[in-house]
Amino acid sequence: MQDELFTVNPDLEPPPERVTQPQTAPVPPGSPLAVRMRPRSLDEVVGQQHLLGEGAPLRRLVEGAAPASVLLYGPPGTGKTTLANLVSTATGRRFVALSALSAGVKEVRGVIEEARRRRQYNAENTVLFIDEVHRFSKTQQDALLGAVEDRTVLLVAATTENPSFSVVSPLLSRSLVLQLKPLTDDDVRLLIRRALADERGLDGELELTREAEDHLVRLASGDARRALTALEAAADAAAATEHKTIDLPIVESTVDKAAVRYDRDGDQHYDVISAFIKSIRGSDVDAALHYLARMIEAGEDPRFLARRLVVHASEDIGMADPTALQTAVAAAHAVQFIGMPEGRLALAQATIHLATAPKSNAVVMGIDAALADVRAGRLGTVPPHLRDGHYAGAAKLGNAQGYRYPHDVPEGVVAQQYPPDEVVGVDYYHPTQRGAERTLSERVPRLRRSVRGG
Repeated sequence: MQDELFTVNPDLEPPPERVTQPQTAPVPPGSPLAVRMRPRSLDEVVGQQHLLGEGAPLRRLVEGAAPASVLLYGPPGTGKTTLANLVSTATGRRFVALSALSAGVKEVRGVIEEARRRRQYNAENTVLFIDEVHRFSKTQQDALLGAVEDRTVLLVAATTENPSFSVVSPLLSRSLVLQLKPLTDDDVRLLIRRALADERGLDGELELTREAEDHLVRLASGDARRALTALEAAADAAAATEHKTIDLPIVESTVDKAAVRYDRDGDQHYDVISAFIKSIRGSDVDAALHYLARMIEAGEDPRFLARRLVVHASEDIGMADPTALQTAVAAAHAVQFIGMPEGRLALAQATIHLATAPKSNAVVMGIDAALADVRAGRLGTVPPHLRDGHYAGAAKLGNAQGYRYPHDVPEGVVAQQYPPDEVVGVDYYHPTQRGAERTLSERVPRLRRSVRGG
């Protein structure tokens, strides 16, 4: 069936423009589409309504009512640079941008000194925008503290990583941390349609089929820049073949890989691995494979994934399926032996085994209960008959005297004291009724009665 051109949904139409802030300087026509379509006023910003609603902190900052330094934290393509520009434009301040990829302490101090002179002699305030601030070293971040403290500069810093992990505490305490969220599919769809029609964008010269639009939205994964970059690439491909319509084959021929939002050193790393383990624990094999694929595609260290599987095999499965640990260890060895991408198969096999296995946390509960007693001082001495007797004089000390060898009796179990006096009769291991542990739940009480002479 041929692609059907989309009909604009009135709910996705941008509201009538109400310019409440001065517009930014014009962008050269040859700039990338994402740059040309950058919002010129707060009313053109799509998404982030939790920060831009009436009275919300970011709106007050952009409107010049709250001159506080801010750390804008969120995934790529959510509007961090755009909002920094709007803060400068709306408040009429001088705007200076630095990238943590190229600027050092010298450049930071130079900007601060110039800002101090301009404030002193011209009463001109400066907005300092630092992109990728998490890449600044501690020394570079410390160089900002004084200027932020006395408001020599209004700092607007952007980061894709959780500031709690990547920004020094003194700078955090002097700034307002605002978290930007990924754009919704409707947000991205609105941006695409705006770029198609706006004179700054494609100016209505091309049409976009519904299937192609849906594919662009999926590829964007909440990233406005990625959506517009993909649209521009598809538009260039259509123009090169003299097509007036961008259809699904054109989009697929230019960009056909979804964005993977994942950082190996920040909070997304911890969020995704947490979801992976909890999905295995919850026996959702499909969700577990999704998170595994997400980490593999993002370039996560496969040895890290293998280690987590080994831990999980004992922590959440244990004796309910003793072969789970064997599978996890084998997967770890396979990854180290053959590497990637083939190692993904061993990781996937172990993930499937663990996710579908019966679950028990009796192993971790048992060892943690024993550790708690040890740490609380419930130690005691080893019973004399269990002590080492393989040295001269051991017998005179009473060591190893009276020990009963279990293999001397047909049952293989004898009644004698094994733990120190302080923990006699304490049960640490409580097998469940799940999987192979069901058998142990019957066997362990019998063993305790035999050993303890009950």
